[in-house]
Amino acid sequence: MTRASARIRGMQGISATALALALLMPASALAQEQVAAPAAPPLESPASPAAAGDIVVTGFRQSLEAALNVKRDTISAVDAIVAEDIAKFPDQNLAESLQRIPGISIQRDAGEGRAITVRGLGAQFTRVRVNGLETVATATDGASSNRDRAFDFNVFASELFNSIVVHKTAEASLDEGSLGAVVDLNTGNPLAAKKPGVTVVGSAVASYNDLSKNWGPRLAGLVSYRNEAGTFGVSLSAAYQTTDNFELGNNSVRWVQTPFNSVNGNACYSVSATNPAPKLYSGGVYNNNAACNQASLGFHPRIPRYGLVRHDRDRLGITGSVQFAPTDRTKISIDALYSKFKETREESWGEVLLRSNERSIDVVNPVYDANNNMVSATLNNAYVRTEHYLRKSSTEFYQVGGTWDQDVTDNFRFTLLGGISKSDANIPVETTIVLDDRDANGYSYDYSNMKAPKLAFGTSVTDPANFQLAEIRDRPSDVVNRFKTVQLRTEWDVTEGFQLKLGGMWRRFNFDTTGYTRDTAVCGNGGKDLVLGTITCSPNGTLGPNAVYGFPVDGNLTQLFTLGNAGQPAGTTTQWLVANLANAADYTKLYSRALTPDVGNIRSVQETTSGGYMQVDVKGTILGLDYAGNAGIRYAHTGQRSTGILGPISRTIARSYDDWLPSFNLALYPVKSVIIRAAIAKVMTRPTLGNLTPGGSVDGFNYKISYGNPDLQPYRATNFDLGAEWYFAPGAIFSVAGFVKKIESFPVSQAYSATYASTGLPKEALLPSSPAYINFDPNQIYTITTNVNGSGATLKGVEIALQLPFKVFASGILGNFGVLGNATFIDSSATYKVQGPVVVPNGKLVDMVRTGTLFGVSKQAYNGTLYYDDGRFSARVMASYRGAYIDANSATGNVFEGYGPTTNLDASMRYKLTDAIEVSLEGNNLLDTYRYRYTDIDANRNYENNHFGRTILIGARFKM
Repeated sequence: MTRASARIRGMQGISATALALALLMPASALAQEQVAAPAAPPLESPASPAAAGDIVVTGFRQSLEAALNVKRDTISAVDAIVAEDIAKFPDQNLAESLQRIPGISIQRDAGEGRAITVRGLGAQFTRVRVNGLETVATATDGASSNRDRAFDFNVFASELFNSIVVHKTAEASLDEGSLGAVVDLNTGNPLAAKKPGVTVVGSAVASYNDLSKNWGPRLAGLVSYRNEAGTFGVSLSAAYQTTDNFELGNNSVRWVQTPFNSVNGNACYSVSATNPAPKLYSGGVYNNNAACNQASLGFHPRIPRYGLVRHDRDRLGITGSVQFAPTDRTKISIDALYSKFKETREESWGEVLLRSNERSIDVVNPVYDANNNMVSATLNNAYVRTEHYLRKSSTEFYQVGGTWDQDVTDNFRFTLLGGISKSDANIPVETTIVLDDRDANGYSYDYSNMKAPKLAFGTSVTDPANFQLAEIRDRPSDVVNRFKTVQLRTEWDVTEGFQLKLGGMWRRFNFDTTGYTRDTAVCGNGGKDLVLGTITCSPNGTLGPNAVYGFPVDGNLTQLFTLGNAGQPAGTTTQWLVANLANAADYTKLYSRALTPDVGNIRSVQETTSGGYMQVDVKGTILGLDYAGNAGIRYAHTGQRSTGILGPISRTIARSYDDWLPSFNLALYPVKSVIIRAAIAKVMTRPTLGNLTPGGSVDGFNYKISYGNPDLQPYRATNFDLGAEWYFAPGAIFSVAGFVKKIESFPVSQAYSATYASTGLPKEALLPSSPAYINFDPNQIYTITTNVNGSGATLKGVEIALQLPFKVFASGILGNFGVLGNATFIDSSATYKVQGPVVVPNGKLVDMVRTGTLFGVSKQAYNGTLYYDDGRFSARVMASYRGAYIDANSATGNVFEGYGPTTNLDASMRYKLTDAIEVSLEGNNLLDTYRYRYTDIDANRNYENNHFGRTILIGARFKM
């Protein structure tokens, strides 16, 4: 059997069970001629990442059948999505396609899929390969660039790919590094063209978002050539998209417990000769009275606000492939992929800055709920603020790889694979300009409805005379990921039904991040400081004797913002002034200010991995039962070098560790239509990159210090899988799979409280614009957080899936319908060290141990698709539900934070005018689902609640 006749391009190994089978099986069983059941795969089964590469499909229903063939013809647990036709991926977004696979849920950013979780494990536990090469593509979210191992699927246009294959169980021949799954993304394959000559495909789509009221183009094209002999092929594809969408909603920036200046006229502090107030609204002695105590111990929102986030995005992708097969024993492929993802993110917020300013605020008529939340109140002498934020980001990705497939003999073959990739997420501009009114009266908030609070300003927030230009910030940064990979894989057909696989690999991963600031609080003397372009406070960070806070604001420095439909109730203030970014930046000479290193975001990790594997694949019949299996072991040596800065100290730490990872996969075929699968494997995921730094960051806004731990051990686990698949009709399947993941080592966050002075850090480690710098107090209590090696965790779950074309039981029009559906149920448990609420006024957070689900795990997830396809007209309605989940430890006394449940509905219709021309109409997020994020799992306090609008796409496609 030659590679050309049996092997699918990009094969990374079939499975890993047979070593144990080979050791246990009588020699005579191996020597005899074996006849496998029709469902049993050949040894060179299309179980590879690129298994869809050579499959010809012509419609949605056919693509489902092709994907089902990939699943059925593998030994390990695999799911696939196959393009309906060349350059015609079935969804607008790769992540949104993946959520149709059982056990996969997605995380959205700006309304589109960005990252995935597989069987409850977050994106950092999933390895992604593009054309067989592991890589990381990095984009930015609401906070910063991705500094994790997670892969951002929104970097790429879906039109560039023709298949996705998800490996849910491990094999020795499969790259290590995943507790969840290995996902293979595959681009063009010109030698697999249906016919020789030139093929040209193009599509044009116009997208409209009903929240932003903006249109955007989505263009894609492909040119492919294959010669008559099938020995040479070349293809080039490109895709471009631009969108301008809104995110509207509210945000509390967490809740906190802190004493106020007074409550309902009861003074919470007193001043005497022995306890003077050195500055206004500070110092003094706390008065222990009922009203002040209840307010101090109750939780209130730190920065209640409504606002708009505008996402203006451009996505360009280009792929190229050259393939040369001079004989049926040799194939050489060179693949290249380039993508550029640009976003301009603009935010406008109207808020009150309770955070760190409660000492100045007088509370009137507070109302508390059963969860100890001050859900409503009126605030006098409040710190009213508006923020205008602008971030310009660009992720540039490229990958170049080559593959040499060679059949040395009829029984021995090898694949040599190598390549490089780079992802550069650059943020040249991240600017915030703040307007303050520090003594406003009559502000009221009401969080009786946590998802839709009423926030009303009692003083004018549209009059420039009430504001000062108070703070300017700019925080440019850059995150670069680089991969270099070399792999050699060999296969030897020892005898009929017995195959030996050996391979080796070397991989180097470099992660580098840099960050700088131009932050400052503005202290001015009626603008006189602007003469030299300087904006400085007095040396101790406070106002000088003749200074005024901030610069006077006029119409030239401001613009009026009007809030649209953010789900706000009647009575909410919907207009306020924000800074005119261009004019204010020019006035303050922001971009000519010197850059200051942001030491917490300057760090690097170099990780070099080398190793190899041995795997045996077997198939045959034993005791009348057909089987296919594989077993093997993978060895990985990891060398790590981490550099980081904490305060004035830069350190570099080197270490190494080894992993031996055995794996076992077995597929049994009791009857032709049923497959029973079982798998056991040792797996590992290396620690989160951002946690490996010996450096850290000092947060003078929230009084937190975080630092990394370069000695973190990898996440290591033993996975157990057992499943059954019933292929009860052509194109149909009902399957059930159970899984258990025993996670032996699990890095966890650990926090404690201490004074700033006890850390030995200088004042200069704080950002100049932070309250901690401006009002520096070495005895201020900080929450100090790091990561340590935890005791482990357990995850177990069940997946149920059905794929049913109605042609199984109906004919005519009804027979053109079909359904896809899956449900995932997961139970998980992990132990965390957290900090809970203070229990006495002005007290410290209480250290405690809590048990919860693993971060990112939803206990239930459902996906369903109803489709119609008659070969000319096709339509789909797709619904997905993801249950609530926690995704992180919280802060300020809140225990865990996460997201509420979401339901999304999408629909698609396509009609072929001719065999060459097709028109389409699609709708995404038709329910305009809100994304609700909470802080504190017990009290379910509002963190944010935003929506993104519906997107309608109208398009046409041609092929010739």
